[in-house]
Amino acid sequence: MNNILESLRQELRNASDEKTMETSRNFFKEKIQVYGVKTPTVQKISREYLKAIQTLPKSEIFSLCDGLWKSGIMEESFVACHWSYAISKRFEPADFRVLETWIKEYVSNWASCDTLCNHTVGEFVEMYPEFTAKLKEFAGSPNRWVRRAAAVTFIVPARKGKFLEDIFEIADILLLDSDDLVQKGYGWMLKAASQAHQSEVFDYVMRNKNVMPRTALRYAIEKMPDDMKKQAMSK
Repeated sequence: MNNILESLRQELRNASDEKTMETSRNFFKEKIQVYGVKTPTVQKISREYLKAIQTLPKSEIFSLCDGLWKSGIMEESFVACHWSYAISKRFEPADFRVLETWIKEYVSNWASCDTLCNHTVGEFVEMYPEFTAKLKEFAGSPNRWVRRAAAVTFIVPARKGKFLEDIFEIADILLLDSDDLVQKGYGWMLKAASQAHQSEVFDYVMRNKNVMPRTALRYAIEKMPDDMKKQAMSK
């Protein structure tokens, strides 16, 4: 398996360029490790290797993903997210421990957080809704990325109209969070929920607009009609 990862890494190194590396680093407030490979190229390389590994036992694919996460390099985290999502139909409840470890130990920027949680973790929670309770625990974490994960895991299910009460519970826990990336995360979650439940999300925003950070509020109402936005933004 080490040969697979080393071959993948060599391809990523070969595809890197200084301009992309500099652009990537300037895009994040926190310090990140990157090869400097454009996202479509990362996706292409990831797909090529997935063809070779997708028939492996799930445990071996998880092990490969672990190796990628442990590197701390953002492009490798994207590949790990892609591979784990590709085998999501094979998930079992016990696999949550693996996903939780990645979130708590390896996620170190919003891009890796969102790529993992929007797709892999979101798919898992749709399969096993009882794990929404774990996400509510995440929302109380001292780790900003774990708190953001609690919200952005719901993005895709929220667009489908699912988990509305759980979404409001997560928003309640994160409501006064002082971290702008957590505020953007739960605001985004509410915006996604508003696509299927506009009136309910609007009512939630109106009840909380006097205390909700403006960053979260603006995200939450972004898809709403202008008259609703004006009401929500008014003092």
